[in-house]
Amino acid sequence: MMRALITGGAGFIGSYLAGELLTRGHMVTVFDNLSTGDLRNIEHLKEDGHFRCEIGDILVREQLAPLVKDAEIVYHLAASVGVRYIMEHQVETLEINVKGTENVLELARGYGVKVILASTSEVYGKNSKFPYSEEDNLVLGSTTIIRWGYACSKACDEFLAMAYYREKGLSVVILRLFNTIGPRQTGRYGMVVPKFVAQALRGEPITVYGDGQQQRSFTYVKDVVKAMTDIAAVPAAEGGIFNVGNNQEITINALAHLIKQVTGSRSKIIHVPYEQVYGEHFEDIRRRLPDISKIQRFIDYHPDTDLVRIIEEIAEDTKNRELQD
Repeated sequence: MMRALITGGAGFIGSYLAGELLTRGHMVTVFDNLSTGDLRNIEHLKEDGHFRCEIGDILVREQLAPLVKDAEIVYHLAASVGVRYIMEHQVETLEINVKGTENVLELARGYGVKVILASTSEVYGKNSKFPYSEEDNLVLGSTTIIRWGYACSKACDEFLAMAYYREKGLSVVILRLFNTIGPRQTGRYGMVVPKFVAQALRGEPITVYGDGQQQRSFTYVKDVVKAMTDIAAVPAAEGGIFNVGNNQEITINALAHLIKQVTGSRSKIIHVPYEQVYGEHFEDIRRRLPDISKIQRFIDYHPDTDLVRIIEEIAEDTKNRELQD
């Protein structure tokens, strides 16, 4: 049994990670400010005697410090999420990603606690070499484009974590997550799959931004959290950076048609210009595909959950949540 702390633990991925750790017999504390997290995500865990939830802010060291001190491992997931949220909360995004991560790393180093840092595929930026490998260059755009501020802040998190590993001896593993999806994820902040599913179920137009030829790969959240917990138990992975994603691609147009088919929706599929949604200061990434061979050398990682099945689960969850609302 280990004592695990999950920052951002009431969020979509964090709630599944908490469940996975509890299933493995660990003690779990989630810490969340509920800016994008939701207590409903962890409601089913509250009866477990090994689980507790603390509401607070990673920017407030006095709130974070005793929780880190009491832990043996910190899964640092707290961050701003979703393109829309990032575009609308620029200062908060940068502060949470940079200052918040610095707080976690500094406290973890002081108390001798291991850190699993959740990073993002966004750090690859506009790199046109596919699939993305962990050693590839990061190609970010202009500082006038809001999106690259988020990518830069997460890259800074990685640099800081690696500096603590090399210079301070902190045990750390960095995971670059690629488009994780599943039930409990909300489309409120720009996540494409739950947004499309909700629109399809309501019979509303399914709104595809841009021309829809953007290519993405989507990974089932339960496959992701299993990888996160498995890699944390591998000492040889410390100081490493690993892609956690799926190497099966689909265009956004094809995704919209698939969701329409799976849900039996009569919704129309329409295309909306980016600038109409996000304004002029936006730049999209045409393709995002991970090389997952590195993590597969360390753990048994085969994210082969069928996309149709995931969409069916998201649709059922969406119906239940809308009934609650």
